[in-house]
Amino acid sequence: MTLGILGAGQAGSTLARAAVAAGYDVVIANSRAPGTLADLVHALGPRARAAWAPDAAAAADFAFLAFPYRPEHTLPAAELAGKVVLDNNNYMPRRDGIFPAVVSGEKTVHELRQEQLPGARLAKAFSHIQFHGRVPVRVAADALPALVRLARPAGAPDRTALVVSSDHPEAVALVARFYDALGFDTVDSSPLSESWRSAPGTPMWEQSFDGQTRKELERNLQLAARPTG
Repeated sequence: MTLGILGAGQAGSTLARAAVAAGYDVVIANSRAPGTLADLVHALGPRARAAWAPDAAAAADFAFLAFPYRPEHTLPAAELAGKVVLDNNNYMPRRDGIFPAVVSGEKTVHELRQEQLPGARLAKAFSHIQFHGRVPVRVAADALPALVRLARPAGAPDRTALVVSSDHPEAVALVARFYDALGFDTVDSSPLSESWRSAPGTPMWEQSFDGQTRKELERNLQLAARPTG
């Protein structure tokens, strides 16, 4: 399958490396021209290429959005229609500003993103695993991105689980397969209206830096209390 990655910063480039290593083809785009990604694509090898964002979206079997939600964004909605789109965004008011619908609890930021892509099947995914090294570094492996450091083979007793939330069962199933290919179990916290349970500041978030087993993650999700404002 071909993964289209929109956003080539730390999250997008790290996921591209992991996906290529797992046998996926990758088409990656940033907010500039494809030529600016030449070094990254060269490092990724023959399974990867760069493209303009609409072309990456069109080429993708499924896509990954590696940038925060903004109300004014115009996304390649036509090219992503009918496809599963993974959103690793977390709402951070100090960074993003105040979104009244999110603060009031009326909607989650992922429901707002789904509204920007009405024809796509959005899933919140990879939102609580770090794409950078651990701080502080305790052993040499801590310098690796958590996406790499915490990956384990299927059946490993210390395998980390990751959350997915979506309004679409087929999106949850695709994310679970992708998680498994990269070395992680899955906990389903659907629908998108429940995605606040894996937001910054929740019990599972506080335990996410060194990973949680499926049972630990399920328990911590249930311990979450929805903020009011």
